Amino acid sequence: MDRIIIATKAAAPAVGPYAQATRVGDLVFASGQLPINPETGAFPEGIEAQTRRSLANLAAVLEAGGASLASVAKTTVFLKDMNDFAAMNAVYAEHFPGAARARSTVEVARLPGDALVEVEAIALATGSAR
Repeated sequence: MDRIIIATKAAAPAVGPYAQATRVGDLVFASGQLPINPETGAFPEGIEAQTRRSLANLAAVLEAGGASLASVAKTTVFLKDMNDFAAMNAVYAEHFPGAARARSTVEVARLPGDALVEVEAIALATGSAR
């Protein structure tokens, strides 16, 4: 099965030797998306704004791979502080209305750039990769 490397300027670039996402068949595996504004390279302030930015980056990467937030099957959310869970969860719910997806949420010691949140996903491709 062919593997397609996904890259888009609509989301923050990868900050290491990895792809923003990889598409294998009809599945898109999106790498963790930090809350980096792709135009400025900066993080917004606070968990709510960082969660929105991470999910916007995730949506852009999925779209480039022929998927969308609506076609997500599973996410993993990495939080710097589990005390931010309720605030992150409220923003997350805005982006994933309707049927719940599988999700893991874990607290981590540190994220790149001292981000407060990072989100990765696996989604079903419904269109062609760009």
